[in-house]
Amino acid sequence: MPTYEYAVILPDGSEGEVFTHLQSFDEEPLTRHPVDGRPVRRIFSVPGAKTSTGRAKPDMSAKNLEKLGFTQYKKGAGGKYNKTAGEGPGTIRRDS
Repeated sequence: MPTYEYAVILPDGSEGEVFTHLQSFDEEPLTRHPVDGRPVRRIFSVPGAKTSTGRAKPDMSAKNLEKLGFTQYKKGAGGKYNKTAGEGPGTIRRDS
């Protein structure tokens, strides 16, 4: 079951205390704090993803970046950057 984050709605309409709540995908979002009944709203947060090491490492290979539509440049000599993946000019130069 996923863990969702909720914020308590203060009397002035701003968000107060933030807490997490474990609930099924099928359950409706909470509208009241499960302990004290204060009004709450679910807030959007980044979901956690676990791998065998506990952290997912992004695939920053030139092949994957190009597949995703990115252009990658690697720093070369003399302030030049050489393209290693994607579309765009073969080299770019930093202005002095």
